[in-house]
Amino acid sequence: MKRMGRTHRPFYRICAADRRTPRDGRVIEELGTYDPSVSDTNARCTLNAGRVDYWLGVGAQPSDKVRVLIKKFGSNGTHLKEMEEARARLSLPRVVPEAGEPAFVPKAPEEPAPEPAAEASAGETPADATEAAGGEQPADAAAEQTVAATEPAPETPAVETAAAAEPAAEAAPTEGETKPE
Repeated sequence: MKRMGRTHRPFYRICAADRRTPRDGRVIEELGTYDPSVSDTNARCTLNAGRVDYWLGVGAQPSDKVRVLIKKFGSNGTHLKEMEEARARLSLPRVVPEAGEPAFVPKAPEEPAPEPAAEASAGETPADATEAAGGEQPADAAAEQTVAATEPAPETPAVETAAAAEPAAEAAPTEGETKPE
């Protein structure tokens, strides 16, 4: 038996070879195959029975494993009928049942939320609208707008001195006013 195939997936060729050659070396004649990965054990081996009989007739000595295969699947083998049935089953097309209804159907993704800038209403402050739109403001400007939006503007008497108006403007400037520099 000459080993072929890849790692962890063996495949063997049954060969007539000189005893002095290596196991996987030069062969005189290939007589059949053996594939241990075939699921049906009776369909694993194929032999050219006429050539096997010839080589046995001229004095070839089979290895122990090949002797068992010749006994089962050779010209007068004990498992010939089972081998033919197994090969006929393997040659038929596979019957695959229908899958049926799925056990779980995922829900369709929901519509994405509208843009945050589109949701800005007239009641929001410019700081809130800017933050919702993803823009940034300096920390002082955001703090001033927040204070102005939450606290009512201080009421001043109608008659006011210039000195009294200036500190009040610095304390809490309103949106329309600017600080004197």
